[in-house]
Amino acid sequence: MAHQEPQLPPARGPVSAAVLAWLTEAGPPPRPEDLADVAAYGDDLQLALYLCYELHYRGFAGVRPDHEWDPDLLRARAALEHRFLSALRADTRAHDGVTDALAELLVEPVDGTGVTHYLRDEGELWQLREYAAQRSLYHLKEADPHAWVLPRLWGRAKAAMAAVEFDEYGGGRPDRVHARLFADLMTDLGLDTSYGRYLAVASAEVLATVNLMSLFGLHRSLRGALVGHFAAVEVTSSPGSRRLAEAMRRTGAGPAAERFYDEHVEADAVHEQVVRHDVIGGLLEEEPYLAQDVAFGIDATGHVEDRLAARLLTDWHAGRSSLHAPESDLLTHMS
Repeated sequence: MAHQEPQLPPARGPVSAAVLAWLTEAGPPPRPEDLADVAAYGDDLQLALYLCYELHYRGFAGVRPDHEWDPDLLRARAALEHRFLSALRADTRAHDGVTDALAELLVEPVDGTGVTHYLRDEGELWQLREYAAQRSLYHLKEADPHAWVLPRLWGRAKAAMAAVEFDEYGGGRPDRVHARLFADLMTDLGLDTSYGRYLAVASAEVLATVNLMSLFGLHRSLRGALVGHFAAVEVTSSPGSRRLAEAMRRTGAGPAAERFYDEHVEADAVHEQVVRHDVIGGLLEEEPYLAQDVAFGIDATGHVEDRLAARLLTDWHAGRSSLHAPESDLLTHMS
């Protein structure tokens, strides 16, 4: 797993082009007033927002580190965030409370038709490779977006969240860090493990899933939504990971590919209990007024994941690539 700063991707519209120009000192950043009408879930906004957020993680090759806190870029980012968050609040199904939001996640449908069901039952190896390439935008920094919330919690919630994060980071063992395990999975699938390598071909829908984590994590005012997001991920991870492990075995993807998801079946079943009872429970003991924010985080996570699932399954059922630039030589079909 390479640790160099990733390369900047090509622009996907005028907004992301302006962000790229500013980062490379080739032009002014986008003006907030120019962003009001950009499509909230579209390629241009989602890539622009991802570029802004990534400055808080690894940055980009050739981009000065002090751009992370550039006030002009932060003003543009705030406008992008407002557009994205407003759309999420308008479009996301709202449960009455945390209990109702969680209850729906805890019941697995008998005849599920989601992405992991498809990959388990009929997915081809090239589709598993596409899925891994797109998900690598998160999994190669797994747990990092959620770590932002730790300074914003205290007591039982903080202790429980730190315990789960410690597991995600391998429990002190570098060979068991989940990002490392995912890089091993990518190696089994013949993918490049360089951090950020597949940003250029990632769909807007997968960019939105990662941007959601960063949006919630980087704003103290959204700490309840971040906890809700984390709960949604942990509750749904174990059954989904079991199906993906079966998909890896059925297609002969390789032992490391199987291991990553096998690890999540076991670990996330435990994490789900800790997050529900101690992270959410502890947070709401201290700040009960954040209950609706937690529910929003759960529901918004479902919304962006449903959009991604629709994109993947629509493309795959039609026999075409789900990538933004399927003609790219970064990833070729394998049967």
